[in-house]
Amino acid sequence: RCASVRLLTDSEFRRCNCIISTLPTRPALAMSSVSVPPPKCLQKTFVAPRRHMFGPGPSNVPPRILAAGAEPVIGHMHPEMLEIMSDIKSGIQYAFQTENNMTIAVSGTGHTAMECAIFNAVEPGEGVLTAVNGIWGERAAEMAERIGAKVNSIVTTAGGYFTSEEIDQALAKHKPVLFFLTHGESSTGVVHPLDGIGDICHKHNCLFLVDCVASMGGAPLYMDKQGIDILYSGSQKVLNAPPGTAPISFSERACQKVFNRKTKPVSFFLDMTWLANYWGCDGKPARIYHHTAPVSAFYALRESLAILAEQGLENSWQRHREVAEYLHEGVENMGLKLFVKDKNARLPTVTTIVAPPGYDWKEITSYIMKNHNLEISGGLGPSVGQVLRVGLMGGNSSKASVDMVLEALRDALRYCHKSKV
Repeated sequence: RCASVRLLTDSEFRRCNCIISTLPTRPALAMSSVSVPPPKCLQKTFVAPRRHMFGPGPSNVPPRILAAGAEPVIGHMHPEMLEIMSDIKSGIQYAFQTENNMTIAVSGTGHTAMECAIFNAVEPGEGVLTAVNGIWGERAAEMAERIGAKVNSIVTTAGGYFTSEEIDQALAKHKPVLFFLTHGESSTGVVHPLDGIGDICHKHNCLFLVDCVASMGGAPLYMDKQGIDILYSGSQKVLNAPPGTAPISFSERACQKVFNRKTKPVSFFLDMTWLANYWGCDGKPARIYHHTAPVSAFYALRESLAILAEQGLENSWQRHREVAEYLHEGVENMGLKLFVKDKNARLPTVTTIVAPPGYDWKEITSYIMKNHNLEISGGLGPSVGQVLRVGLMGGNSSKASVDMVLEALRDALRYCHKSKV
């Protein structure tokens, strides 16, 4: 039943408004259901500082490679992407000097490639021998231990390397299925001789695994000729690409071991059965989705390999050697000492300088960063507290870069505190 309705008079309307205005107001209902507010830090524009990256890595990325990485993203299974992956494979084969079909880039840093090599080539209970003359032999040993391998190591002092006789004796004693050696030991500044070691490994029915993260493109390296069975590197050193992709290659001998396992690798992400198909290395007509590749990082990696191919490997090796020798001469003229005594064993890409006596190495590196906008590093692993590390790789490998480093060191030694001890 409808109630009667009449319009309010003007006086009644004003009276109602006065009453309403005196009533308490309720807070407005929240428009969002989230309890954590947007971070204020992300409401500020980020601008990366421009620095001279003259440490052991990563190195500066040149504009050409940055521009390649900024190209529009396409699908990771698009035909154009598969063509880029094929180009990358060819570039790695050139950089490694190998004809191995099983050549790819792992989606991850050099550590990822190290795990890919060990996880695929070694099964639980099998023997692994690591050569430890710096931190990377230690890391390889720990990775192998984590998957249940029986790990033994041969160890020498930081700054040293192993003779073929020492390696031969250790292989005969321990009988491993895999021998790990670092070609460019960035923690100590050593480039390890490789000639003949592959033959020794094969004599003992052992695969030869080599880390060339810090040496590829900067020191002579011949995967096939030197009998290397598994070789891996990283994108952020001589290649001058952003960190995040890691070239790796497997010989036919290594593939026989990898693809005839009794057990599955502990990592699905690094399982070469899947990765071989993803990269079109298994001869199958169709590629199956495995993971979403870092598309932009692959653009950058392809461009970096193209630059290396344009320059030529031998030219790159020569330039790195000459620039390193120029740095060594300058350092010694300052009265400082080089950590690696054997000139032939000095890594051309990363130079280790004995930490100046009486100085705090941390103060030196901090001073240089603050006053010269230039990164050099202290030691790593067994070289901590003993050395300063200068990395001049790829486009950073120039005499102009050396002059900047030497001037920064001179300045630091003038102004940093020196103890009287």
